[in-house]
Amino acid sequence: MGRRVWTGSAGVEAADAVFALMRRLIDGFRANPPVTPLVVLQATEEDATGTLDRRVAQVVEFVRQSQQPRGLIAKRLDGGGGPDPYSSAVDMVRQLCEHPWDNARQSQYKPFSFPRSRLLRAIEQAAPEVGTEVTTVWTAAERRERLMRRLAELRWRPDGGSAGEEGRRRIPVLAETVGAVANPSGFVGAMFIACLSVLLGEGGWRTALWGGALALAMFGLVHLLARSAPPLLWLRRATRWFATTTFLAPLSDRPAAADWSRWRPAKSWETIRGRAFAVAQQVAAAQAGDPTARQLHLELRVLALLEDLRENFRPRALDLRHRKRTVPPVVYLPRVTEEDGGLLLLRTISDVRSRRSEVDPLLVLAAVPASERLRPRIPAAPEPADLPGRPDADDEEEAFGADARYQRWVTNLNAGQSPGRAATLPWILYIPMPGDELRHRRSAQHSTDRIRRTPAWLLWSRPCLAVVLALGLAAGFLGNHYLAGRYCEGRLLGSNTDSVRHGGHCVGVATGNVRLAQGNALSLSGAGKGVTFDAVERAIRAENAAIGPRDAHVTIVYAGPVTAARQADTRKGLEEITGVYLYQHYANVSTDQPTKIKVLLANADQNMLHVIPMARHIADLARRDRSVVGVVGMGRDTTETEQAARILKGAGLPVVSTTNSGSHLARRLSNWFGLAATDEEEADALLVVARQLAAREKGGAQGAVLSRSVGSEKDFYTTEQARVGKHMLAEAGFAPAPSRTYRLSAEGEPELTTPIGDICGSQPVPKALYFAGRVEDVPNLMSQLGSTPGCSGRGITVFTGDDLTKSNYEEGEALRIPDEVTLYHFALAPMDLAATTGFYIDAHRVLMELLPAGARRTALADPARPWTDALFSNGQTVLSYSATAVLYRAARNGDVPQTAAETWADLRWHPVPNLPVGTVGFAGSRPYAEQRGHGYEIVRVSYDGGEVRSVNVCGRPAGSVAPLTAPPGPGGADPHTICRLS
Repeated sequence: MGRRVWTGSAGVEAADAVFALMRRLIDGFRANPPVTPLVVLQATEEDATGTLDRRVAQVVEFVRQSQQPRGLIAKRLDGGGGPDPYSSAVDMVRQLCEHPWDNARQSQYKPFSFPRSRLLRAIEQAAPEVGTEVTTVWTAAERRERLMRRLAELRWRPDGGSAGEEGRRRIPVLAETVGAVANPSGFVGAMFIACLSVLLGEGGWRTALWGGALALAMFGLVHLLARSAPPLLWLRRATRWFATTTFLAPLSDRPAAADWSRWRPAKSWETIRGRAFAVAQQVAAAQAGDPTARQLHLELRVLALLEDLRENFRPRALDLRHRKRTVPPVVYLPRVTEEDGGLLLLRTISDVRSRRSEVDPLLVLAAVPASERLRPRIPAAPEPADLPGRPDADDEEEAFGADARYQRWVTNLNAGQSPGRAATLPWILYIPMPGDELRHRRSAQHSTDRIRRTPAWLLWSRPCLAVVLALGLAAGFLGNHYLAGRYCEGRLLGSNTDSVRHGGHCVGVATGNVRLAQGNALSLSGAGKGVTFDAVERAIRAENAAIGPRDAHVTIVYAGPVTAARQADTRKGLEEITGVYLYQHYANVSTDQPTKIKVLLANADQNMLHVIPMARHIADLARRDRSVVGVVGMGRDTTETEQAARILKGAGLPVVSTTNSGSHLARRLSNWFGLAATDEEEADALLVVARQLAAREKGGAQGAVLSRSVGSEKDFYTTEQARVGKHMLAEAGFAPAPSRTYRLSAEGEPELTTPIGDICGSQPVPKALYFAGRVEDVPNLMSQLGSTPGCSGRGITVFTGDDLTKSNYEEGEALRIPDEVTLYHFALAPMDLAATTGFYIDAHRVLMELLPAGARRTALADPARPWTDALFSNGQTVLSYSATAVLYRAARNGDVPQTAAETWADLRWHPVPNLPVGTVGFAGSRPYAEQRGHGYEIVRVSYDGGEVRSVNVCGRPAGSVAPLTAPPGPGGADPHTICRLS
């Protein structure tokens, strides 16, 4: 039950039945038959004083007052006020179409719209252009052209009035425009608020303020233009109805409705213009007094009114208006006479309904004086049998109550519309009101309840849209927050999915505005002091930006550990990226190659722990960007490196690795090209030194292996080093001692006390120790060897792989080697054997250009041997430079860039000479087989005179396949391949 809003009594007994009937017609609108009558109340007897007629009008007013608080859309008409019935009837139709109805803003749904009636009103205003006063001056074609010109001036919409009235309407029109834009229940308003919400969620309140102001201006302009000159006018429902209704077919030159087509605007416009001219002629004739034209004009206006009302209750509309409006619109006529046009209006509504045989929702309640006749008097055919106030002789049965008469009316409606009963008014439900009931002042109490809104009202309603927009705004904020937390450049619209966040760092490819090293103040060592990671990344982005959209270019992706928990742990990524940048600058600027290099940075985070998601992002990018020809880097061997390389293989990308010494990768992957000597090559090279040491020991010295266990760091390098180291010591002649492993603490520190204690406590103490660990663990190892009983003061030789080259112990890093301990480690970049001095001088000059203006520049420590400077000494930079050069040379055919597949194939054909490490190439190598020709050196590190000193024992440049030998070497051998112990 709805909320009770009215209680009262009419004070007339006759009102009870009428009240019950109207309540049934209104409240049962959806359940009743789909026809609404024109209910006419009339006293059965005339009263000279007019009391009975006033009582009948009082009944109509009683029903209106009882229904108005419910929210019913209704309209009271007190006559048209015209000089004649025709003018008054037309004026009443205009009141229904052009003036607001009661409860229009508080009803179940929004106010009614009357586009068809407004179109006819515009034609009426333009009708004087074809009036009878100009017929003698202008031809029919000229009058038609005048009409079209006037309608164009009116934009086919009714004018607001005179110039003065139009001036007074400017502010309301502006207010209407602003209201339409800011109204969330309309499409434009909903779009405006949605755009404002997105801007607020994306860019903050300043962006939302300026964007909202711009959107308001644009939407307002569109609304004003659409209001003054509706676009696609021939497609509007009102215009389509006007061009296709058969009601106007007799007036058309070509009456076929098929003359209108949504796909043929020119033909449709011709039909519309022709019908507008015909209607304007009829309007002009009606204004001149032609009775036939007046009847046509009134019927056309009534037809447009009923069609508009039907449209407002149209089923299968997107806004579900048919389900939202559950009660009909009601028109109250408290006093209907022949003179005020009311009877003419009732007859016309009935005639139009019968002629069109279409159902409309309009419900009318009218009171007719007893002296009036519903049908017009025809003097040539008087009807003496009829009583003055009765529409038909069948109404003799006054015993029927109002409800029974309604049932009888519904039953007889079909027959009542037949042509054989043309004298009847079939749509009028005549309710005679006996005089005694009108005189009886006793009446029951009645009440009405508020008309409920259906659940469908939620669709497009202001509260619902406000809630939806609020939820959408909240969802937008949450979604934006989620995307911003998931992607490094995440937002609600247009997220950059090439990189995601892991532990606060970006993993993936840095595209768009993503910066991996932003704010990283870690600088290069030695002569590169002051050149920060942030500066190198900005330099790469500047080189990329200098490549025009039409410039031929290839894209190389560097994949490595760009970020870490501490900036100091990003040094490997900094030095490798520096080498990539140096070759990019060399190709794009120094030599100005026709095919430019674009470099993208891909991050796998500290220690390459997220190498698989990084590889997936690179593969996704390569599938979208065909300029990506390969990957440089992948310099750390983890348990997931092979799987990551297979992901890149699936995307058709070759990988040119820098420092990754994994022995298994080239054997298992056809897209793997490594510049670093493998773990097995390292062991074979160190074997030359180990044999000489084993030969010095009398009685078979022991050798032990100490390796880092694989844990959360996924370090496969140490596992491989332990395997090849154990085999190397045994082959060199050292008796195998039990192997030991160590773990890392929760803080990342090596736990070496127990394994070193076991090694030093064994009998005899091993003379050789192969350390399969990482460079950051070496200082702790040396400290333990120098302080643990059994090892302290004893001569021990420690062998290790290539990871120690990352240490800058000559730069003051904490490394204290015991006096009796000698450390042999492997270096992957034999820079002194290639001796390309010009590269280092040019590289230093280019890097100095990245310093801020006015910053102090650091010179090379030894210009004659620049590779010994800490800027280059660990080989990370020259290896990444060489890897980039190899990939770039394979990525172009002359001056034409190649695809990733062509690059992959050419990597096995063309070696690249004169690189800082020698000649790098994979010519002659086969897929799934060992790759040869790697350059390397063996370095001896000792503590002498209070300083850490390193000496290159032996090695070979890249491109050489000469084996290392112990002295005396074969005749004619390269002296660098002969390993002499001190």
